Amino acid sequence: MLQNPDAESLPKDLWIDGAWRAGAEGARFDVLNPADESVLASVASAEIADADAALDAAHAAFADWAGRTPRARSEVLRKAWELMTKRLDEFARLITLENGKALSDAKAEATYAAEFFRWFAEEAVRADGMITRGPSTGARIVVQHKPAGIAVLVTPWNYPAAMGTRKIAPALAAGCPVIIKPASETPLTMLALMPILEEAGVPKGVVNVLPSRNTGKLVDHLLHDPRVRVVSFTGSTGVGRTLLKSAADQVLTPAMELGGNAPLIVFEDADL
Repeated sequence: MLQNPDAESLPKDLWIDGAWRAGAEGARFDVLNPADESVLASVASAEIADADAALDAAHAAFADWAGRTPRARSEVLRKAWELMTKRLDEFARLITLENGKALSDAKAEATYAAEFFRWFAEEAVRADGMITRGPSTGARIVVQHKPAGIAVLVTPWNYPAAMGTRKIAPALAAGCPVIIKPASETPLTMLALMPILEEAGVPKGVVNVLPSRNTGKLVDHLLHDPRVRVVSFTGSTGVGRTLLKSAADQVLTPAMELGGNAPLIVFEDADL
């Protein structure tokens, strides 16, 4: 069994505007090792004031990041892939500790997660538009793809690295800042990614991470801020319905990957 790391070595606070912060109300929650239910770390729990701080940071960073050339954003994402790839073993160990999957599976996930940065580094320079003509008038029609605005990303517990990077990378490639709400069971991996993104050149405020035990209230508040334009969620159909209702109030662009419950039944004759 993997041993729990030194608690001091783990990221435990919110990541807002390129800095670690305690929650505005000082609340914290424990992240457990599912193998033995020991405490890995006590993590800051974000509240509404923290959501507002993240929104302010993302909004302030938006114009600069969106105004950079596709190639400039591409190089940052490429650097993120290189840096994460060098630390796959560290990420695999952390994924195993907080998620419980086998170390080989965790290594595969870390590799898969890093690859999203390389893929979207290549896609960042291919935001192609279109020029065509109106069929009746012959007028020229120009279609351009532009950054939408702040994206709120809500990730599940089962892929704490990959479900984050597959949402972060395309948003950054398109020029959008993001606010991530990782699952409260597995927030450590996403927090551990933040120093890598900073080293890769992601400006402060472009990526913000808000672990929280007050998820419903926090995310609903984010989705009703007019500066937010996109919401991406991976999780249950029930929660997805709730988020889509909130998204409808602001006519946000949703990206949803929804599933049901998948129960595992262990019978008495199982060789445990």
